[in-house]
Amino acid sequence: MGELRGFLKLARQGSAYRQVCERVKDFKEVIQPPGQRQSQEQASRCMDCGTPFCHWGCPVGNYIPEWNDYVFRGNWKEALVLLDATNNLPEITGRVCPALCEYSCVLGLNDDAVTIRENELAVIEFGFKNGWIKPKPVSRRTGKKIAIIGSGPAGLSCAAELNQAGHQVTIFERDNLIGGILRYGIPDFKLEKYLLERRIDIWKEEGIIFKAGVNVGQDYPADKILVEFDALCLAGGSRVPRDINIEGRNLKGIYFAMDYLVQSNKRVTGEKIPPAALIDARDRNVVVLGGGDTGSDCVGTALRQGARCVTQVEILPQPAQYRTREYPWPKYPVILKTSSSHEEGGTRYWSVSAKKFIGERGRVKKILCENAEGEIFEIDADLIVIAAGFLHPEHSGLLSELKVAFDQRGNVKTGENYLTSVEKVFCAGDMRRGQSLVVWAISEGRRAAYFIDKYLMGEI
Repeated sequence: MGELRGFLKLARQGSAYRQVCERVKDFKEVIQPPGQRQSQEQASRCMDCGTPFCHWGCPVGNYIPEWNDYVFRGNWKEALVLLDATNNLPEITGRVCPALCEYSCVLGLNDDAVTIRENELAVIEFGFKNGWIKPKPVSRRTGKKIAIIGSGPAGLSCAAELNQAGHQVTIFERDNLIGGILRYGIPDFKLEKYLLERRIDIWKEEGIIFKAGVNVGQDYPADKILVEFDALCLAGGSRVPRDINIEGRNLKGIYFAMDYLVQSNKRVTGEKIPPAALIDARDRNVVVLGGGDTGSDCVGTALRQGARCVTQVEILPQPAQYRTREYPWPKYPVILKTSSSHEEGGTRYWSVSAKKFIGERGRVKKILCENAEGEIFEIDADLIVIAAGFLHPEHSGLLSELKVAFDQRGNVKTGENYLTSVEKVFCAGDMRRGQSLVVWAISEGRRAAYFIDKYLMGEI
């Protein structure tokens, strides 16, 4: 490293955020990325460890110490080359990844970890700003055709890799626009959608074919797609929500988190929602059941829609603020997370379970709850969002038609080579792994592409 003692001279300084009073009025991005000088200074804190555990913690294996050194020296183009070698969507992970790498940073043993995620974002945005990120024409085609079902991070990264290998790739998406969970599941205040369009436009120029609004297994029969393509990759995600089946569940005003977030994202883009189907938090007492990232996104969305009051309820105990013995370095720890949405308002309850939905005239009005001490209490709630996670992918439709095998959790079962029980059908992402992170989906897509390429070229 050029600055051997950077970590001794400089303290960690992360991204700034727009003021709460300003950002809750819109759905624009909440972060304010650091400037070039700050990024170079923060990159100098990287120690170039003999054994960089940040590699171990990163699912895509980013060359973190190497591109940090390039950033520190101002060699941004070289840093971009290394970043591009391992990650198809750094502009996404640089914004929404929980930064598993930072929790494995050796500096984190006795100091604040390096700002790896912010540095990654700085590199990719510097590249876009300077016009360095351009389509890479494919010089030779293999004649092999691959269909990818689902346009989330797993499907997109898989397609990008296979296309560069010379195969003709077609992505099928049942929604009207490409992007999957990146498009519809993540609010714009965390991920504005022009970022997605910017990358998709590049892939289109590189030769990837996108077909949105096509539900394979319904609009496009499974037996037909198996005949027309040399390989198929299932990357449809894990979309069956976990329900909370307690008394009063049939009352109006209770929705699943993904239904709420998808509709909100559509509204932000200007899509008109029929009044009868509208899920709007304006002037309502909103309760979000579930304390994870999806629940946090619902909190931020409700606040922007003008909710009267927002409460988030989690059945698990409040995590510790720092590492405990159960999660020693370099493991990713279960610790208290306070997101930008939590900073904007609302109340959080821990160790509280919902016991009954109470309604009037067919619509929910309150939740009967119980805490860990056995105390019973009520929370006003005329809009409830269930953010309790997901069970497994949808079995009906395409998966049933293909007759793929499932594992004990209901996910698509594959071998280590990502091949399912059906010949030439592969699977990647949450559909195979179960509900997980965007960075893991990217990793899954890249690994699946590796094995699909070997399969097509006669090596499997």
